[in-house]
Amino acid sequence: MTSWLGDWVNLLLRWAHFIAGIAWIGSSFYFIWLDRALTKPAHEKAGVEGDLWMVHSGGFYQVEKRRPGPGEVPAVLHWFKWEAMLTWITGIALLILVFYLGSAYLLDPNVSSIGRGAALTLGIGSIVLSWPIYDGLWRSPLARRPALASVISLALLTAVSLVMCQLLSGRAAFMHIGALLGTIMVANVWERILPAQQQMLDATRAGRPADFTLGARAKQRSVHNSYITFPLLFIMLSNHFPATYAGPLNWLVLLLLCVAGAAVRHVMIGRGARARWAMLPAALALGGAMFLSTPHGAAARAPGAATDAVPSFAAVASRVIRSIRPTGRWVRRPPASPSTRRRASRGWPNAFACERSRPGPCRSRTRPA
Repeated sequence: MTSWLGDWVNLLLRWAHFIAGIAWIGSSFYFIWLDRALTKPAHEKAGVEGDLWMVHSGGFYQVEKRRPGPGEVPAVLHWFKWEAMLTWITGIALLILVFYLGSAYLLDPNVSSIGRGAALTLGIGSIVLSWPIYDGLWRSPLARRPALASVISLALLTAVSLVMCQLLSGRAAFMHIGALLGTIMVANVWERILPAQQQMLDATRAGRPADFTLGARAKQRSVHNSYITFPLLFIMLSNHFPATYAGPLNWLVLLLLCVAGAAVRHVMIGRGARARWAMLPAALALGGAMFLSTPHGAAARAPGAATDAVPSFAAVASRVIRSIRPTGRWVRRPPASPSTRRRASRGWPNAFACERSRPGPCRSRTRPA
């Protein structure tokens, strides 16, 4: 009963996590695209930075991006925030259910001899500390040089990935890196993006000009979230593909796939043909990850070799039957009836039975010396 209920909790959490993630990532993708697609209105409007006409589901929509002046706040304003929180809550609940409450996936004795308590401390500590370290970096003077801050962020991610993959099982390490990145993303929304928007809204409602530099800083965190999206989606899928996390260089496979995902996202959100250069590092990183995750000796076998072929069910069943069928050796059997026990006590030969692999009667024989 407990196992059945646990399976249903696991399934429902995964379902909710998947749906909430689609809603969050979908809205994020939409607004990143919308900022790139907006054009200046044909007739200039006060406070309007750009607009766009769209058609969907049989209807026509006009979207405007505005800089509202004092007092220009609509009565009804929709906030995109609960999708992020629900995604994070269900993801953390899944992490606890699968890795902390269960004992099968957190540790691998072939990887390290770390204890369960130390593993839990490492996993929880990395998630808790991820946001303060990241936020401190991007609020420091180093943030004025985005390229340098990005390199430092990638170096920190590499160090954490290496430590995780050396101490936890490959699957647990990948999932904890995913939880770490997801925590940074949801904290960006709730701790930086939403408060900045609220401050601008409060100023406008109070009749004061809004400080739109707050919006620019919030936009930077939104772009960060967009770059993290593709690596995080890969991590969500990686537990179905052990080749990515089971090898000795799994930390490097993870890093390369993160680079590939972020580079592809750069191509999607970049402006003009200059953004296409990112396809080269994306292709190189993806190729490197595929090479590193290839099992040893697999590349040397011919594509159609028998060792690569998946045996049919009939072949497997035949092999199993042959392995458990008696092979004709003498096997001592306990007497099954009173008459058999009497014959056995008198030393009759048929107290020892012959088991044969082919059908047919079993002939009684004397016990071999």
